[in-house]
Amino acid sequence: MSGPAAFPDRDTTAAKLASFDDANQAFVKLLMENPEQDENLMEGLCRHLDLAAEARFLNSLKLEKLGEWLGNEAPPRLQMRLMETARSSQHPAYQAFRAGLARSGGLQRAFANA
Repeated sequence: MSGPAAFPDRDTTAAKLASFDDANQAFVKLLMENPEQDENLMEGLCRHLDLAAEARFLNSLKLEKLGEWLGNEAPPRLQMRLMETARSSQHPAYQAFRAGLARSGGLQRAFANA
């Protein structure tokens, strides 16, 4: 019975991504260290982007910075999934996240030419 852990749930992860201070960055780094937490992280990211897309005010700079930080910090196993999530919608929230993710160069580092 080695399935993904139930904690943190997507809402908790989304809240950590929304208020992205040093303590929350440490929390997300800890999530990224454990491959069993990948689903929780990705579901939380999707929830965060969906909430940003529904918000009355879009803070695209904050979403770009989040994308850039995740692109720089996420392990190679997550880089493709991050980009797939960023490309899953044409909403400006997703576009801002995708711009930061692309600027980080994480996907290129993860799949560098041999």
